[in-house]
Amino acid sequence: MRHPPFLAGWIDREHQECSIGDLVLESGKALLDCHLTWVEHGSRNAEGNNTVLACCAIGSSHHRLDFLIGEGKALDPSRLHIIVIDALGNGLSNSPSNSLLQSGALFPAITIRDMVQSQYCLLQLLEITQLHCVIGASMGGMQALQWAVSYPDFVNSVIAMTPMARTSRWSQLVNELSRRALFIDKACTRARSLEDAKQLWPVLTQLITPLTPARIENFPSQDDLLGHITELENQFLESSPDPFDWLAQTRAYDAHDLGGIARFGGNTNAALASIAAPTLVLAPPLDLYNPSECAQAAAAIIPSAQFIEIPSIYGHRSAAGADKEAANFINHVIVDFLAKI
Repeated sequence: MRHPPFLAGWIDREHQECSIGDLVLESGKALLDCHLTWVEHGSRNAEGNNTVLACCAIGSSHHRLDFLIGEGKALDPSRLHIIVIDALGNGLSNSPSNSLLQSGALFPAITIRDMVQSQYCLLQLLEITQLHCVIGASMGGMQALQWAVSYPDFVNSVIAMTPMARTSRWSQLVNELSRRALFIDKACTRARSLEDAKQLWPVLTQLITPLTPARIENFPSQDDLLGHITELENQFLESSPDPFDWLAQTRAYDAHDLGGIARFGGNTNAALASIAAPTLVLAPPLDLYNPSECAQAAAAIIPSAQFIEIPSIYGHRSAAGADKEAANFINHVIVDFLAKI
């Protein structure tokens, strides 16, 4: 288990791991002896109806939504049973970097629906048959919406932050650039050296796309900005993502479309319209990774959805706890939403 360096604000919980067997993917191929890792907060109630599933964002772990977990927060362990499952390809659950049978380039292509299916299989093993809510941000929000489409009878409510129902061309462009920063060839079979990759990957993924021009303007001087870039480069050298893990998740991201299920025949809007669960969609005014208009458009089609704008200049990172005021706002909004379910 290749856990990322522990950061301030993260909640230290026991890591659990389980094999769900061979997982047949949408492609028809299989992840052999597929294992998932997860953490839990709180306990299941006697009725078994207080479980919340939290989904991971791209390149992140089960700590992604820790800013929402705690006494008095949106996901309060004294009332809710929160299970946070690491997404396929994140280096903890089954991934190119840790698969004993399909490592590196041998790892088959996965989709976001494959991620959701793997989570469903694990919940079945854990004898969890109903979810009070599915929540996630970014790729986690995309998984949350997919849950409501793929398993409508399993999900009572949905909270999707900075999601897309179908991945935008802009997001695909960003992901393509991020892959080119990590790989020498366009086919992504030969990884760059860390010294080479650090020149672009940290700046692109940690500054340009997750933040906004207004947030970058808060650096007192260009020297301060360049100093921060150096810090990000050093962090990258210490704990860089495995290139093939990033490849697996970004390609899943690129291919995502809620309407890709056979019964919708590629009709994204029909898939959105099928979501019956009460749904809360949140996004900031500007997002340079997942365009905010994608979240708004999705919410406009979901029959029982509410869209709320996150007041923040932190862009995509506004739903990651980076902006403390935005984090407080999101916590309050989610508390109000869940109180009505």
